[in-house]
Amino acid sequence: MTNQHHKLQAKNIAPLLQAISSLPKIKNQVSFLDAITITPSSPISPQTKQAIIELAQNLKPWRKGPFSIDDLFIDSEWQSFKKFNLISPHLNIQDKDVADIGCNNGYYLFKMIPYSPKSLTGFDPYALFKCQFDFINHFMQSQITFELLGIEDLPAYPKLFDVILCMGVLYHRTDPVMTLKHLSRALKPQGEVILDTLILKSEEDIALCPPKSYAKMSNAYFIPSIKALEGWCERAGFIEFECFATVQTNTAEQRKTSWIDSLSLENFLDPNDSNKTVEGYQAPIRGYFKLRRK
Repeated sequence: MTNQHHKLQAKNIAPLLQAISSLPKIKNQVSFLDAITITPSSPISPQTKQAIIELAQNLKPWRKGPFSIDDLFIDSEWQSFKKFNLISPHLNIQDKDVADIGCNNGYYLFKMIPYSPKSLTGFDPYALFKCQFDFINHFMQSQITFELLGIEDLPAYPKLFDVILCMGVLYHRTDPVMTLKHLSRALKPQGEVILDTLILKSEEDIALCPPKSYAKMSNAYFIPSIKALEGWCERAGFIEFECFATVQTNTAEQRKTSWIDSLSLENFLDPNDSNKTVEGYQAPIRGYFKLRRK
């Protein structure tokens, strides 16, 4: 677990939960643009506006987004719509039970509402991200379920899913094959996983195992080649494996903003060579995959 995650767990969230529940109910119109945009149906008071702004600032860091509430714009570290626009043509979720593992504040869950799934369930063990979700959902009033659980809790979870999103999680796990087995076993027959993970550019079935950190992430353990990942997925019980995109992360997608108060991608790369991390490894390249079980 990174120091940042320790801070997320240690933050006293009781006052945040109280502040969220104290916000007035507001009728809104919602548009699912790049920023999930919440527009009050009638003007809100200056006091309410100020309460919303202060609460949003107290909920930092905002990693996923962006969100817009009235004239407040939460400019998250990740421009998450870029990733969503990449996976959305591969989402077949109408009338299906859908989960997002490591859902952060629920941005992708909110973005899937217009696709008319049967249910949406988010899993994330970090209480601050749950607070961010509760804050946004106070205005959205969605039927999304948010579980303060991690991927290791899937085997005991009393529900199977048709589609699971697992975005940016696999390389944080010390046992990636078991992690993939958890995903496979949490699916209904013929169920699908949309997987996004860091990959190593190589034709061999190998993985990078950084001894200390990768791009300043001390909790990045295994970064596989596509061929190695395919082998892992086969071991985990998936019968179909499709790579539909590979993208090098750039500062148009991930960058420091006033909504995170910490370092971001530009600090994780070699200042003299943006194709390398500060440790000298290949700069982050993400692979996007669709997996299917029997």
